[in-house]
Formats: sequence, C-alpha cells, structure tokens
Amino acid sequence: MIQDLYSQKRSLELKWQLEYEQDGKYTLNMVNIDGAIRDVITEIKAEERKIADRENAIINSAPEVSVAT
Repeated sequence: MIQDLYSQKRSLELKWQLEYEQDGKYTLNMVNIDGAIRDVITEIKAEERKIADRENAIINSAPEVSVAT
C-alpha cells in the first residue's frame, strides 16, 4: 500500500515536471497537480504513522508471564 502511494507521488511529480517543461511557466493544471501531490503526501504520512504505531505497540507490550506453583 505505501509503495503504491510513493509510486503515485513520483508519477505526479513527473507529470508536473513535464507540464513545466512543455509550457515553461506555472500553469493552472500544475496547481491541481500540486494539490494532488499534497494529498498523497498526507496519505503517506498517515500510513507511516499507522505502521510506526503498530511497531511501537509490539515493542512496548510487556510479556505476560504466568507463574504456576
């Protein structure tokens, strides 16, 4: 999932660059692409936060030990 988001971000960045190279100036379409890139970055941060939370929960979980007498 997160790799797909990084691929999507890179694709949008390349699209933005191509648009700039074709027109030589900042266009309205590039504004829309910038917004899409920001949205993808927000999704990436949320996914990375979820992964970090899961890893921290595993690391910080105390092992349950039962002592049988």
